[in-house]
Amino acid sequence: MGPLNGYTVIELAGIGPAPMGGMILADMGAEVIRIERPGAADPKVAEPVSGRNKKSVVLDLKQASGHAALMKLVEQADALIDPYRPGVCEKLGFGPDECLRRNPRLVFARMTGWGQTGPLAHAAGHDLNYIAITGALHAIGRRGERPVVPLNLVGDFGGGGMLMVSGILAALLEAAKSGQGQVVDVAMVDGTAQLMWMMQGFQQIGAWNAEERESNLLDGAAHFYDTYECADGKYVAIGAIEPQFYAELLSRADVSDPQFQHQHDTAQWPELKEKLAAILKTKTRDEWDELMAGSDACFAPVLTMVEAPQYSANSERCVYTEVEGLMHPSPAPRFMRTPSEITHGTRALGADTVSVLIDSGMDETAVEALLATGAAQAAEEKELT
Repeated sequence: MGPLNGYTVIELAGIGPAPMGGMILADMGAEVIRIERPGAADPKVAEPVSGRNKKSVVLDLKQASGHAALMKLVEQADALIDPYRPGVCEKLGFGPDECLRRNPRLVFARMTGWGQTGPLAHAAGHDLNYIAITGALHAIGRRGERPVVPLNLVGDFGGGGMLMVSGILAALLEAAKSGQGQVVDVAMVDGTAQLMWMMQGFQQIGAWNAEERESNLLDGAAHFYDTYECADGKYVAIGAIEPQFYAELLSRADVSDPQFQHQHDTAQWPELKEKLAAILKTKTRDEWDELMAGSDACFAPVLTMVEAPQYSANSERCVYTEVEGLMHPSPAPRFMRTPSEITHGTRALGADTVSVLIDSGMDETAVEALLATGAAQAAEEKELT
């Protein structure tokens, strides 16, 4: 029973950061009801991981009876996740004003790239666009080369999904005191700007060169904070910033060259990087891992997504969990008294339509009428008993 046991969240089906946020809330014990449209892709394919712990309900929200069924669920929910562009929910008749009239305690979380306001609010975009205008994309990569595409971790997930979860939780805490819900405007551009807080601060006091990539402590310029190729063509990551950790790295790597004692002399970083690269090229990745793992050298092997679940440190801590034949990241953070858990994998499209609607207080005749008109759809024919 996770810490959010007893809370109900309606997740209007979307992609990327909104489903991720719903997954985290569901892992924490909330009942997350994912509202899909008729004919949507099978969530077992579209959302094979983020669909875990959620219920799947199919409603045609363009039909009056489908809309009414959604509003019945809204009346009993604690939060709703809106993944659409600004104004879409209003156009369909279930915007925040209407939902809050039905349920004044509702937290209405809106997940967009550019936010609900501003000149770009209605423009299309993706993670790469959002991180581009916050300085994050420019800062990542090698000197003299193009900025590196950091998957969609920064905008979608760090600046989007994680920010949405924190916003929903804060609004739920406030609603418990005030009895009033509110709209939470979650924008990936805002979240990415938040993630850049440290570099932005350093830059303003002259401690970060914002114009040149690979010229700062944490962007790959320092020889003690970078990745290196090993004898087998695989890579290791070195992050030995503090002097005691740097000393441990040198000791473990059997480095006696006195030039390495000038750790923070930036003028010597390029030459020291070449020397360290040559040293690390003398052994395979796994040989270095055996030599350094568990030490204070701030070392880690660079693993593929396939290798990561089998890595001993990850395996022993249960960082990953196999669910119905798929490897999932285990729920995080970890609660000692009310642990999060994965109770089931992604449900088939409409697998919970009937049970959720009946649990909401609709009688069997009304549910049968919804199914007959196509305003609701179930995964398979079920007896309403």
